[in-house]
Amino acid sequence: MRSAIIAFAPLVLSASLSAQGVFSNNTQTVVEKVIQDYPNHFHNIKGELIGQALQTARYKSTLELPGAASSTITLVSASGTEGSGWTCTVLQTASFEEARARFSEIYGQLSNSIISAAGQKTFILSGQYETPAQDKKDNEVMFTLLPGVGDMKRVRVELILHGEGQDWTVALSVNDGDPGAQARLAVNGRE
Repeated sequence: MRSAIIAFAPLVLSASLSAQGVFSNNTQTVVEKVIQDYPNHFHNIKGELIGQALQTARYKSTLELPGAASSTITLVSASGTEGSGWTCTVLQTASFEEARARFSEIYGQLSNSIISAAGQKTFILSGQYETPAQDKKDNEVMFTLLPGVGDMKRVRVELILHGEGQDWTVALSVNDGDPGAQARLAVNGRE
């Protein structure tokens, strides 16, 4: 009996840690690569130019979550300040239940993930989950990198579930500056 318990202990521990998002998964892997390129203003994952305004340029991203609708990079340069953001529109649907399930799934894949940034130390992605409500049109989770040191303390990862009319959009954003601006622009279609 004792040997059976000892044999199953690693299996139980593995399942427990996996459920907590400690092991790598597709979502965590993509977000880690995006965060690693953050100090370069996403230069290494920037695809073709989509559009340009006076102080803003939008590009396709070469990285996106599997099954995502689109991913973009926005670069802003205004009066001596620069800002950059990566946004992935993960899901667009008429079903609140489907959107809520995907929102929850992504949160589970990212919460307490271990992120290794090139040339930096290892970080933990931390954010507080709140169950989305259908009557609340903007449901958000703001993740931060712990410990927040150097340039990496400005990195924000935002998961957003946005409703407009009967449609729901789930988006994921990695940015600096206004933490939710990139995701809200993508979700509201005003990029």
